[in-house]
Amino acid sequence: MIGRLRGIILEKQAPDLVLDVQGVGYEVAAPMSTFCSLPAINEEVSLFTHLVVREDAQLLYGFATTRERLLFRSLLKVNGVGAKLALTILSGSDVDDFSRSVQEGDADSLTRLPGVGKKTAERLIIEMRDRLKDISGAMGLKPVVSAAASLAGAKDEAIEALISLGYKPIEADKMIRVLDSDGLTTEELIRLALQRK
Repeated sequence: MIGRLRGIILEKQAPDLVLDVQGVGYEVAAPMSTFCSLPAINEEVSLFTHLVVREDAQLLYGFATTRERLLFRSLLKVNGVGAKLALTILSGSDVDDFSRSVQEGDADSLTRLPGVGKKTAERLIIEMRDRLKDISGAMGLKPVVSAAASLAGAKDEAIEALISLGYKPIEADKMIRVLDSDGLTTEELIRLALQRK
């Protein structure tokens, strides 16, 4: 695995660049957030990288920060999100804005990103919510705290339980979100959701 490259920029044409590392030219694709911070051609740069090996190609992606690379890697784990869409998401939103949108369940802001439709936005919110909690410390993110934080915790646990029972993530999310959940425990939410099904 190639985790980091330091070299001279030979070519730049968004989103691609060629980096000369001791005589070897590496083709690297970078999100616009990284691309805009690159120095001029013939200057040195250091990038954190992620290598994607496919049957027909080996693709190298470069990032200015480890936070961007960590989010990119987490996006790749989302069902239906490949490297191209993950790169597009990072190009259209910085790490903090994307994380905030997911934590707040703001599907509208996610659908403004190129290539992200309503279903993809819902999937990102559901699948990335827990991943962002796991990596927030490494990314230096501050969790969004709302008055309904404890209720959200019970809802999240209920959704996870429904998924483990075989419901699809989007379906489980809808089953819980439609309930009047004020003051209900996780168990009560699950029972109500299953009764309404």
